[in-house]
Amino acid sequence: MVEVTGLHKHFGNKVAVDGVSFTVKKGEVLGFLGPNGAGKSTTLRMVTGYFPPTQGTVSIDGANIERNEIDAKAKIGYLPEAAPLYSDMTVEGFLRFAGEMRGIPTADLDTAVDKAIKTTFLEPVRHQSVDTLSKGYRHRTCFAQSIIHDPEVLILDEPTDGLDPNQKHEVRQLISRMGKEKAILFSTHILEEVEAACTRAIIIDRGQVIADGTPDELKARSANAGSVRLKANGLAGSGIQAELEKLPAAREVQVITSKDDGIEARILPAKGNSGQLGRQVSGVCQDKNLSVEELHVEEGRLDELFREITKTDSED
Repeated sequence: MVEVTGLHKHFGNKVAVDGVSFTVKKGEVLGFLGPNGAGKSTTLRMVTGYFPPTQGTVSIDGANIERNEIDAKAKIGYLPEAAPLYSDMTVEGFLRFAGEMRGIPTADLDTAVDKAIKTTFLEPVRHQSVDTLSKGYRHRTCFAQSIIHDPEVLILDEPTDGLDPNQKHEVRQLISRMGKEKAILFSTHILEEVEAACTRAIIIDRGQVIADGTPDELKARSANAGSVRLKANGLAGSGIQAELEKLPAAREVQVITSKDDGIEARILPAKGNSGQLGRQVSGVCQDKNLSVEELHVEEGRLDELFREITKTDSED
């Protein structure tokens, strides 16, 4: 549904986006993840046709966003980072206006507005003017306008920014549900959102894609994926540590606590040995007849990978 090829965007001498390429299929929720200044918002603005690219192409269901602008944009629902609202309109009035602008026939407009309000839980404020809404309800109203025409492609820029934890949960659940039948691309710098809502994620830094995969695939790329957490008694901590450091699959033993009769430690895997480390640690425990309170293999963490591969701290 979305095909981005070799996308570049220059602002004078500043290169904001530098050769970004990716696709989003129907039924896929793609998280666009990166630090501030990575080029997330600029990329989304080019994908929606808001910015023309310096170089590269964007196609929406086969329609080029520059050459076939109307057809391409008709398939997109867009929630920008700072979504505009008319404060003197009611929620229902604003959504009717958005539906009319989207070309929804008059006979279908009431149904479209009702569906958008129901989907985004806006019924309690349906007849309130926008200027009386809380930030959370204003954000939901902006979300509702992006789906009023039931688009095939949904592009959301920081969709949970400024919401409280309950509201964030609602939006993530909504994205997950809608992602089963649409192609959804949303930007975020909140790592937990990727795991909660995405089927796939891209990490962008300094205008370039530096990682692409499912959340599990990305976590497995973390340097500490496959680490073993051990808490055991029956031998001096220093002795257990010495045995663990001998293991071929161990890169490092990080001691959390060491006592006269036990240890709590995290054992990091040597490169390419994460699958063997757990068995080797278990073998040490059996050989030394240790009493094991805790022994488990840790999956990688997205935040660790993010810190390992990103460095940007400039403005987006």
